[in-house]
Amino acid sequence: MSFKTLLAYQKGFDLAMEIFHLTKDFPKSEMFGLTSQMVRSSRSVCSNIAEGYRKRQYEKHFKSKMSDADGENSETQLWLDFALVCKYISEDKRQELQYKSEEIGKLLNYMMNNPDKFGV
Repeated sequence: MSFKTLLAYQKGFDLAMEIFHLTKDFPKSEMFGLTSQMVRSSRSVCSNIAEGYRKRQYEKHFKSKMSDADGENSETQLWLDFALVCKYISEDKRQELQYKSEEIGKLLNYMMNNPDKFGV
């Protein structure tokens, strides 16, 4: 089984791509600030899931990587708040993306609390 079959990975990838496309409309002055941070943290969710799943035979490593993914997911939520306050996104869009991010967080927490269900 591949990490790509994990629901948390799939939802994380979809959210990262949605954020990538959304940030294309941000001001160029934010390219090395908010834009890059939002894209980086959202993509990092997926990369941590992939790394953790590959080394899932080591329970502590698996849990650590899922925790890192959850941290990056929370960071993405922070950047969404900044994007809202800077008026780069609407409140409705922030709420929609926040909801998707929270759903990913719940999946990651399930994985951390139930590593045996993921081949650990």
